[in-house]
Amino acid sequence: MTTTRPATRAPAADAPVARVLPLLGVPHLDREFDYLVPESLTRQALPGTRVRVRFAGRLVDGFVIARSEESEHRGELAWLERVVSPEAVLTPALFGLVESVARRWMGMRSDVIRLAVPPRHAAAEKSVPGPLEPLGVTTGPVELPEGWDDHPMVTRFLEAATSGIPARAVWTAPPGRDWATALASLADSVRRRGLQVLLIVPDQRDVDRLTEACRAAVGGGAAGRDLVADLSAGVGPSARYRRWLRATRGHARIVVGTRSAVFAPLPELGLIVLHDDGDDSFVEPRAPYPHTREVAVQRSLLDETPLMFSSVDRTPEVAEYVRSGWAHEVRPRTGLIRELAPRVIAVTDADPIQARDVAGGRTRLPAVALTMAREAIDVDAPVLVQVPRKGYIPTLLCGSCRAPSRCRQCNGPIRAGRMDEVYGPVDLACGWCGAPETGFRCVACGSRALRAGVVGAGRTAEELGRMFPGVRVRTSRGGETLDSVPAAPAIIVSTPGAEPVAEGGYGAALLLDSWALLGRPDLRAVQKALRLWIGAAGLVRPAEEGGRVFLSADSESPVSQALVRWAPQAWAERELADRAEVGFPPAVHMIAVDGPATALSEFLDGFRLIDRVEVLGPVDLPEGEELPGQEQIEDPERLLLRIPPADLPVVVTEVRAFVVGRSGRRSSEPVRVRLDPIHIG
Repeated sequence: MTTTRPATRAPAADAPVARVLPLLGVPHLDREFDYLVPESLTRQALPGTRVRVRFAGRLVDGFVIARSEESEHRGELAWLERVVSPEAVLTPALFGLVESVARRWMGMRSDVIRLAVPPRHAAAEKSVPGPLEPLGVTTGPVELPEGWDDHPMVTRFLEAATSGIPARAVWTAPPGRDWATALASLADSVRRRGLQVLLIVPDQRDVDRLTEACRAAVGGGAAGRDLVADLSAGVGPSARYRRWLRATRGHARIVVGTRSAVFAPLPELGLIVLHDDGDDSFVEPRAPYPHTREVAVQRSLLDETPLMFSSVDRTPEVAEYVRSGWAHEVRPRTGLIRELAPRVIAVTDADPIQARDVAGGRTRLPAVALTMAREAIDVDAPVLVQVPRKGYIPTLLCGSCRAPSRCRQCNGPIRAGRMDEVYGPVDLACGWCGAPETGFRCVACGSRALRAGVVGAGRTAEELGRMFPGVRVRTSRGGETLDSVPAAPAIIVSTPGAEPVAEGGYGAALLLDSWALLGRPDLRAVQKALRLWIGAAGLVRPAEEGGRVFLSADSESPVSQALVRWAPQAWAERELADRAEVGFPPAVHMIAVDGPATALSEFLDGFRLIDRVEVLGPVDLPEGEELPGQEQIEDPERLLLRIPPADLPVVVTEVRAFVVGRSGRRSSEPVRVRLDPIHIG
């Protein structure tokens, strides 16, 4: 190996070659390159550190992956220009996770690193004490965490987790139970055994709530500030990096954060908890678009770290983990749900007035709902009114039973090219495969009638103010959310997910305009509706204390019965079976390839595994989807690949090879690939 270097620069005496991954952002250059380490930087240029190197004549950022005595490259090697920071932030375990995520989601490691490692702030590095010596795991019997007396199985899970066994558990929070307090108690129990805990939640509101609960669980005051760190973009880049360093150096023992926190390289990690995996916030909007739930699963497999999924509902993906035996459910004692759940009343055909009022659209508050609200206010309890957000895209429903219309070939959503005032929807075609629909018949009831789906309702605060004079009406929505409300007569109008907690629980909850949620052209529309309903209904007092819930949905539908019986687990199992029957995720995987028609044609012409997948489309890119560089494309399209789980590894390798090949040829047309997108079409 020969080099050209100034006389003042000499290679390091020990391991002079650094293997560096430059952060170039180009798929065909997503690989390591060898550089010479000057003797002056040898103690700082350690594996995992940030460096600056010269590539194609310009200085770029990179990470040292390894050091070696010699290089396999036979030509001249460039010098490592600078060590940005001696902090080894890209640990071997984190780099392994980065590679796993990039491989599965067909992306670049440089993109995943940007998601996993926060930007550096020199002042933060100086203000945080050095790495803490390992505390060591405490042995002996595990005590039942405070507040978990009605979940005796949690002791077995904690015993396995603190013994180094990669246990995986699923916990569904009972109605009325403060999930934040329960998870904080669980985390504190693991912390007292000498281990760190990573808690991941969807948004800043949940971060604040869970952080407060964790600090109270560890004793509050200075102990709470020292032992608990929250990682989220809302605290600012400098503070976030400082807290990230405190966690990765072992000082913070309980770490609470949003989706990027799943990558945090904690040295003594004993448990990962991911709460509310059905929230869309867990889908990374930047390439390679990984889902935090699946990243947590990848990390649990690679590092053999115990993992718990918690939520108020159950997604089919988590139901599959339970069904396969990969994870085990932490069940409550028999009868607990019945004791804590409110009474739920849904629209029923047995009551003609109720069914006509809601289904006919003559009023959004039928008599039974108004009665519930008045009775709750009479006992000085607040009332929660949940209304869907505006702006949902209309879809087509069966004109008789309102089931979403589905394609006979691929089970995709049927869409109307135009709406006629007299004849209704015309020019029908599938939104996935593009097949025309000339003879629609509902698979649920056999009806041939179609109607436009219900669009999100408007604000109802003024209407309720007129109905309940003298009662305070408040709203909680978007950026104007309420955290809590007192135990006093009031009506709280909230959009889904923004419901405040009521002291002592709500006396009643009215879940209105259900079809605005159920009628969305989305594979997960029913799943999301149940999650939002059960989240709101869980804030209501138990039935024994007068708590009641009104649901404006057909009482005979499976999703309504799941809420009435408070059985989200049973619904998820049924939904999993239904999706397996028609070929929907998670029973199969789907890859969406978005781009101009010429690029999709090129992809199909060169795709060598066509016999292992089912190709759907191409069709127009769904409304609301944005493609990078879309302004340069007149008519972007989408191609869907339906893939059996066993064939996923070879298919993603082939698709990524296509992306890398286009990058190497410097193709100017933008193409995006995503694995299991939340919105299929």
